Amino acid sequence: MHVDDAIRSRKSVRRFLPTPVPASTVHHILQVSARAPSGNNVQPWRVYAVAGEPRQRLCDAIVQAATTDADRHQPEYAYYPTQWVEPYLDRRRRCGFGLYATLGIARDDAAARERQMLRNYVFFDAPVGLLVTLDRRLNTGSFMDLGMFIQNIMVAARAQGLHTCAQAAFAWFHKVAREHLPLSEHEILACGIALGHEDPAAPENAFITERAEPEEFAHFAGFEAAP
Repeated sequence: MHVDDAIRSRKSVRRFLPTPVPASTVHHILQVSARAPSGNNVQPWRVYAVAGEPRQRLCDAIVQAATTDADRHQPEYAYYPTQWVEPYLDRRRRCGFGLYATLGIARDDAAARERQMLRNYVFFDAPVGLLVTLDRRLNTGSFMDLGMFIQNIMVAARAQGLHTCAQAAFAWFHKVAREHLPLSEHEILACGIALGHEDPAAPENAFITERAEPEEFAHFAGFEAAP
């Protein structure tokens, strides 16, 4: 797959088929993804890949925590702003409203929204879950390194005919993850990534978010002709 095609066909898949993904494929994806750049080549990431029973035990524990004492759990870093401003607020709303509309979930149906949110914690049925961490002893720049690594995972997965969904929702349940995986005290749980084969019949997988054109976010200077 050409890299342009891999990037353009990447999307957040929210329902997967139960088709297993071999450990060798996951290893290959991570090996390729490790070519991501990082400041001074510090490579600040770690990945915990789970499948089968370990995945199920982790998912069960997080779902239990999310449905019984969610208020006790908080992420170790701030993903979203405390005050939303435009154009980000409008983009966020259109993403959320569009997804729920695709699923036939009304805006005032809190129970259905909660059920959909909880599907994060079963990796949307993907047979493989990845938990990605960052060493807290580093600094803000390492979050940029981590982002490039995560993007590499998602693009490398497409090259293998697989799909993904990056899930910051897992960051809230780092305490539960530590009970099931050997995260050290120095690691921040940054996100989870669902990995597997897309269910093409699922309506939520037909929902594709729009992207701004370069004219909206880029400034060109010194070129001989307009792009």
